[in-house]
Amino acid sequence: MAVVVMMIVSIICFVLSNVAYDPAVGIAGAQATDEDVALIRQTYGFDRPLPSRFIDYLGNLAQGDLGVSYLSKRPVLDMILERLPVTAMLAFFSMTLALAIALPIGCAAALWPNTIIDRLSQFLAVAGQAIPNFWAGLLLIVLFGVQLRWLPISGSDTYAHFVLPAITLGTYAMPPLMRLIRAGMIDVLGSDYIRTARAMGIQPLKLTFKYALKNAVLPVISLSAVQLGFMLGGSIVVESIFALNGIGYLAWQSMSRSDMPVIQAIVLMISMIYIVLTLLADLLNAYMDPRLRSARK
Repeated sequence: MAVVVMMIVSIICFVLSNVAYDPAVGIAGAQATDEDVALIRQTYGFDRPLPSRFIDYLGNLAQGDLGVSYLSKRPVLDMILERLPVTAMLAFFSMTLALAIALPIGCAAALWPNTIIDRLSQFLAVAGQAIPNFWAGLLLIVLFGVQLRWLPISGSDTYAHFVLPAITLGTYAMPPLMRLIRAGMIDVLGSDYIRTARAMGIQPLKLTFKYALKNAVLPVISLSAVQLGFMLGGSIVVESIFALNGIGYLAWQSMSRSDMPVIQAIVLMISMIYIVLTLLADLLNAYMDPRLRSARK
């Protein structure tokens, strides 16, 4: 199924960049004449039949050729690989922060439901989901970068440059993880085998973290993969605010300049990473839960 989805995504990327959009007009610019557009269409081969161009497109993909940028004349793959480590680090730090907050607070809310801890977790979840990324990022820049001068507000030279962007992106991914952990823990703690283990005198700490959390965390793995893929694709706003030289910032620059090969390659690569992350999450869930393996059989 992952391979099928990858093929569908590649077809959609080609159609959107060649049918719904005329790349010759984007290269020529708004002030170009019809003759200029026709010349560019002939020079780049846009006047060829669409099936022929699609076959060449698939052949180039099979060889790892994502095309050449219209503006910089550089291979698109090289441009993306230069920026991908920055976005990967931002996504890793953001997800680590989100899990570090969501796991303990979600477990605490499930252990003591309808208490001040539970109310606090619900408030944090609503606030984190309601605050837009761009507004939270600007607030952090003003407070910690301009007024207190504790952290840098732009660039990606050191690990300190990732603190504010990771907080901005991680707080947005934290609420659904927290709610899912809380709901999963409440469901598992009320199951028969937990009540039996509690009646057998197993220590509450061991019961919670060794038996209950192991089963409650399974849906979190799938959601974490989805959120990590979202961070890779949704980092455009955050990278633009903090001027991080990642693929999100590259996508924003390419969209503002109508550099379609770069945009198409970024969309395709992020989609592929998203699919692979989801596949790995399913495999990890099957490894951790024997019931999934037996259901496949």
